[in-house]
Amino acid sequence: MTQPHATHVTPDTQDADGTPAGQDTQGTTPAHVPPADLRAALTAQLGGAARAWLDQALDEAAAHPGTHGPISVWELRLAEAGRRCGPAHADAARVLVLHAARAGTDALTRVYSQGTADERRAVLHALPHLVPGPDALPLVEDALRTNDTRLVAAALGPYAARHLDAHQWRHAVLKCLFTGVPVSSVADLARRAHGDDELARMLADYAAERTAADRTVPEDLHRVLALTESGRPAPGTADPHGKES
Repeated sequence: MTQPHATHVTPDTQDADGTPAGQDTQGTTPAHVPPADLRAALTAQLGGAARAWLDQALDEAAAHPGTHGPISVWELRLAEAGRRCGPAHADAARVLVLHAARAGTDALTRVYSQGTADERRAVLHALPHLVPGPDALPLVEDALRTNDTRLVAAALGPYAARHLDAHQWRHAVLKCLFTGVPVSSVADLARRAHGDDELARMLADYAAERTAADRTVPEDLHRVLALTESGRPAPGTADPHGKES
């Protein structure tokens, strides 16, 4: 079943689907916005009752961080976020609760494994704010194995850009093309795709398969393929040593 677009929270004017007007999704999800800025933007958009709930939830999480007993108070707040703040703001609210609770890899793994798809997406958005090293990569890898396009998009934020190895990252880009996830969801796409000959080969093979099957080649494929070629001399031009290629 097709799911709605992931919500983005910024101080900018937004389109009906939550995407900032006239902007790509890159840089506007909770994964890309520093928590202090995220809270300021969210607070400005919430009504009085929702703001009061958020303030209380964050205070509780900060006072009782980590994992306590069968379930922590802040984990209950994750489940309430959609109802209290509305679906349009739930991602941001959950990320802020996770950040206030200083959730480490173990706590994030617990929330991810036991949570709903919405809570899993929030965990993925929170990773760059909470986990400095590659310890949480199994969560990203799990999300990339799903067919939930919102999870796939959330998995490919700044944390994946920093820590996925080249092989996994290339296949994640192809997964976007297979499932229709916009490549604008892939953090640091231009840098990681730049000069990647193996990615270029994989994209060319996929385009050839689509063409042979009389199927449309996704426009995003051409965009990524162009990124892999950035900075290369065109055939017949001089190389850095003054020789013709």
